[in-house]
This record gives sequence, C-alpha cells and structure tokens, in this order.
Amino acid sequence: MSNLIIPQGYRSPLSVYEMQRAIEFIKSSFQVNLGQALNLSRVSATLFVEENSGLNDNLNGYERPVGFDIPDVGENAQVVHSLAKWKRLALKRYEFNVGKGLFTDMNAIRRDEITDNLHSIYVDQWDWEKVISREDRNEDYLRRTVRDIVGAICETADALDVAFPSLHNHLSREVYFVPTQELEDRWPSKTPKERENAVTREHSTVFLMQIGGKLRSGKPHDGRAPDYDDWTLNGDILVWNPVLECAFELSSMGIRVEEAALDRQLTLAGCDDRRNLPFHKMLLAGELPLTMGGGIGQSRLCMLMIGTCHIGEVQSSLWDEKTRTACQKAGIMLL
Repeated sequence: MSNLIIPQGYRSPLSVYEMQRAIEFIKSSFQVNLGQALNLSRVSATLFVEENSGLNDNLNGYERPVGFDIPDVGENAQVVHSLAKWKRLALKRYEFNVGKGLFTDMNAIRRDEITDNLHSIYVDQWDWEKVISREDRNEDYLRRTVRDIVGAICETADALDVAFPSLHNHLSREVYFVPTQELEDRWPSKTPKERENAVTREHSTVFLMQIGGKLRSGKPHDGRAPDYDDWTLNGDILVWNPVLECAFELSSMGIRVEEAALDRQLTLAGCDDRRNLPFHKMLLAGELPLTMGGGIGQSRLCMLMIGTCHIGEVQSSLWDEKTRTACQKAGIMLL
C-alpha cells in the first residue's frame, strides 16, 4: 500500500449515483468553458503511437511505456504517456491557424506510477494545444493563458455548486505567479513538494513557473522532458486542497520549444540521440508550428470540485489489496 491518507472523519460528499452525475456535469461543462476561453476545437486523438516515431512523452525518462506489436501493420506501438508531441503534429496536419487550437480526451497507462490518493496507473486528462505566433512566446502571454484556464475552472465550479447545492467550492480566481528558484531561495531546507505546500497554503491558487532546468542548488524542482515545454516558459497550476490539506496539481503546461530551445534542452538533458527521431527532425528544421499547450487532469478536477479524498472515488482503476481494504473500512468506495 502506498501513501494512503484518510482524513479524520471523512465521508464521501455524494452517493455513488450522485457522484456519477456530478462527474458527468464537471466533464461536460469544463470542456465547453475551456474551449471558449482558449479558442479550441475538439478533435479525436490516438491511444498509441509507433515506437520509433518520437511522439510519445518520455516523462522523466525512467517510466516504461506499455508496448505491443501489430503484426498486420508491421510496427511496434506504445500506449501514450501523454499527447504532448502528438498534438503539435496534429495542429500542422489539420492546418490550424495562429490563435486557434485543439483539445481532446487523453487516456494513458503509467505502469510505474506510485499510487496514492492522487496518483493512479490510469491517467485521464484534457490535452490541449494552440498555435501561437513567435511574438507570443513570452511570459505575459503565458500568464494570460493561465488566468483564462483558471477562469474556466472557477466558472465550472460555480455552476456545479448550483446544480449540487451540497457541494461548496472555494476556488480563488486570483493567481499567484512564482518561479521555482524563488521558492528554493525562500525555503532552501524544504523539499520541492514541501515548498509547493507552503506557497499554495498561503495563496490558494498558484502558477509555479520554470520547471525542468537545474536551480542554483544544482537540482531541478521537478523533472520535465526536454522536447516539449520550454523550461523558461512553463509551469504547473496548483490549488490548495482543503480535504487533503496539500498543494494539488491540476495542470502542467507551457509554451513549447522552438528550434533553439529544443537544441539547448536536448543537450542539457543528455538526450542528443533524439535528434534523429522523425518528430525532432521536423521540429529542428522549423517544420512544425509554434505552439503552447498542456494537460488538465479530469479525475483531479472532479476530486477537487466534489471534495473526494481519493482519486479512486471518481475513476475506475486498479489498487493493491491493502488500499482496497483500508478504504472499505473507512467507507470509501473505490470505483
């Protein structure tokens, strides 16, 4: 059993039936609000990609993708870890113009995930990507987009509270922007997660910026693959979770690498071998649009807005026996 937390006195906020209704309400409402806020159109997405395409998200580099052979196609495939790179290629293939973008349901299997209240081997999120101009590759544009996403989240929460009067969300529209280096300078003796908890406890809604590169301590705040986000123009949307009393990541996002940033980050990460992959060749040659994008956790958003303490209350996955037994004793139904 991983780090399971059952808050004292916790009871599920809704019946099982009402939980399903609330999940449906959140998912259908938020995707409309997100699409309107960022000028996005819904598209269908792949569940797997060719093994040697360079399109899969390598995450931190040690996670093993689920792979399988396809005899009729003559290729090996991998279940996606995310659609970070696939979306950018799709924007080119589908001929999206500057200022317009796409969103889609992303479903993934992360077999090496350490499961707990917030983490499952099954990942479901809204993946979105938008074409931007070279002039938009700046922090001001990033901040405006973050505020638009937080606005869409708060609008969904407000509507949910009307539809389900027993639920009471207290999400803050005011976003506190802070670089990871500033957190390390302020709390050098704390771990990155402890820093996130401290700043989110103070400010409720936080955009933690510049994730992936090494800080002055010589260590990055957190891992980021070198071939999608520009580490100087990215970040995580964090909110304070009152049920679990911790910082709660809703989204990882950023302005994507262009030729120079990809060249620099591949070298810094020791990933120069990726330069020969089809996706990376196109990007280094300037053949892909400039974009920004990210992922927003579907189950995470449902957890937060409904007020559940475990992600298994809002999504169906697999859990170890000790977790299932402990949740059952506490009256927590894992789907």
